[in-house]
Amino acid sequence: MPQNDDVRFTTIPLNLKPLHPPPPPHHHHHLKFNPPNFLKIKFNPPNILKFNFNPCNFLKFNFNPPNFFNFPNLVPNQFVSISQSNNEAETVALSTQTTKSGGEERVLISEVWVRNKDGEELERKDLEGEALNVLKACRPSNALTSREVQEDVHRIMATGYFCSCFPVAVDTRDGIRIVFQVEPNQEFQGLVCEGANVLPTKFIEDAFRSGYGKVVNIRRLDDIISSINGWYMERGLFGMVSGIEILSGGMIRLQVSEAEVNDIAIRFVDKTGEPTVGKTRPETILRQLTTKKGQVYSMLQGKRDVDTVLTMGIMDDVSIIPQPAGDNSKVDLTMNVVERKSGGGISAGGGISSGITSGPLAGLIGSCAIYHKNLFGRNQKLNLSLERGQIDSLFRVNYTDPWIEGDDKRTSRTIMVQNSRTPGTLVHGNQPDNSSLTIGRITGGIEFSRPFRPKWSGTTGLTFQRAGARDDKGNPIIRDFFSSPLTASGNTHDDMLIAKLETVYTGSGEPGSSMFVFNMDQGIPLLPEWLVFNRVNARCRKVMNIGPASILLSLNGGHVLGNFPPHEAFAIGGTNSVRGYEEGAVGSGRSYVVGCGEISFPLIGPVEGAIFSDYGTDLGSGPTVPGDPAGARLKPGSGYGYGIGIRVDSPLGPLRLEYALNDQKTGRFHFGVGLRN
Repeated sequence: MPQNDDVRFTTIPLNLKPLHPPPPPHHHHHLKFNPPNFLKIKFNPPNILKFNFNPCNFLKFNFNPPNFFNFPNLVPNQFVSISQSNNEAETVALSTQTTKSGGEERVLISEVWVRNKDGEELERKDLEGEALNVLKACRPSNALTSREVQEDVHRIMATGYFCSCFPVAVDTRDGIRIVFQVEPNQEFQGLVCEGANVLPTKFIEDAFRSGYGKVVNIRRLDDIISSINGWYMERGLFGMVSGIEILSGGMIRLQVSEAEVNDIAIRFVDKTGEPTVGKTRPETILRQLTTKKGQVYSMLQGKRDVDTVLTMGIMDDVSIIPQPAGDNSKVDLTMNVVERKSGGGISAGGGISSGITSGPLAGLIGSCAIYHKNLFGRNQKLNLSLERGQIDSLFRVNYTDPWIEGDDKRTSRTIMVQNSRTPGTLVHGNQPDNSSLTIGRITGGIEFSRPFRPKWSGTTGLTFQRAGARDDKGNPIIRDFFSSPLTASGNTHDDMLIAKLETVYTGSGEPGSSMFVFNMDQGIPLLPEWLVFNRVNARCRKVMNIGPASILLSLNGGHVLGNFPPHEAFAIGGTNSVRGYEEGAVGSGRSYVVGCGEISFPLIGPVEGAIFSDYGTDLGSGPTVPGDPAGARLKPGSGYGYGIGIRVDSPLGPLRLEYALNDQKTGRFHFGVGLRN
């Protein structure tokens, strides 16, 4: 059993009487008989166990439960002399044989007994049997040395049933008798636990329940200490058993020490670890932490706090260092943070628009942005972005406060203004006269988001939007080539005030994990000409891993009620819908359902292969869209596709190259960046 150097044993000395009272002096014969000095062995194991608890050393502290059997070397320093009657003394003196082996004196033993501390028989014979069964050297007719007796004392104590053991030599007419005077532990009758604030009561009760009404076994207590300390370690908590005391009446007092957080401080350092002046307000960092003062410090919780601070996007490195507080049972936490050199900057990039399917640079988009990630030292974000493509364009100003000051629910606020132009081909298709049609939107709004359960978050907001169609010269139009209306109001633009409600569930939180998203938009007619409609949309995705392969199942669906612009109809078909079709080529309707099944498997390094199948339908709702744009363009309203593809991991997300055949036996390549919606 491993030793524990942090255990201090405190013993209670006992004054033991000899088995028989010494006879009067005048009965003594002047025989020189000195029982061997190895019989002077005093052994008092601990009734009280105390552990030195230093919470700040917990990270490097390997707790080994107390080894009750690693007792100090027992060195006899005087003789035990027990006088008997004349006849017995003479007999023993004549029959005693002493030999020496290897420099150690050996004495022949005639009998071995186990008695209580008063020399009387033990009430419980099972305990006497436990002690006798473990003896190895001390057997009748054996010649023993001091070391061998000492080892047998250790063996008796190692059973765990006794709190003291004294070997005593008794002079009898048959020879020298060794009597092990033992004191059994008390029967366990109750438990008092102190200092366990986070340790569940049921856990403690279950640990001690099997020993109720039985003689306390130190080995069993050893196991219980290990299980309690293991509970703390598994949860990364700074806590351990610091003491056990066996009280009178069979009561056990268990003392548990838990290191509570006394204070948390933020320390800004540079990359070399030297202190520096930070730009971020300390309170902005502190409120990100789930670790609070007065809690028992948890390393796992501390790691999550480090990850949370890193996700703020303004730190290069974060670490937590626990240190002892003035009170030895508490810790002070210092969070060292290395800020990024600049909270702002300029970025540029590119992407692909799914709404453009023809042209020399079909779908390519360039973008640039000016941003600041830590306004006023409060982790607030300001972003001005511009995107430009063959037809697409977007100018957007976005301000985000990730955590509104004074709110205790981690509510974020986003204010947004944007002007965008997107191709109208998703619903209205390519114009037969080769003219282009774009949808222009001017949008402004505010949104509030917050987590409300583990893995669940919600968003609500209010947005105003003005949208209308324009031709390739930028002139507003109200009808397309087929004379289908392009607005719901009949004017050159539609105005709408939209209340938004969205809830999101994410499984593991990792990209590609299972998820569920439900959102609802409600048009509010504050003015008579503003549109009134209700749109609901839901997306779910389930990922299952079977060996090296991964199976993905997804299902999307939605419905619109009320008066809405035709270009807001649900478009079906394309890279993120039914592969094998162009974007929006299956149909566009008030309702839709799209399902997908996909099996992916590793090929070489970061490259994966995939087999997939998609199906989508407008549920016969195409003609109910104002102007029936799908019917005018002879879209089938439902269709399926299947094919193969490869995936390559990249910093932008998975790069997807796929080839699919549709139900009309037409093949098409698809290229996408990121996961399917």
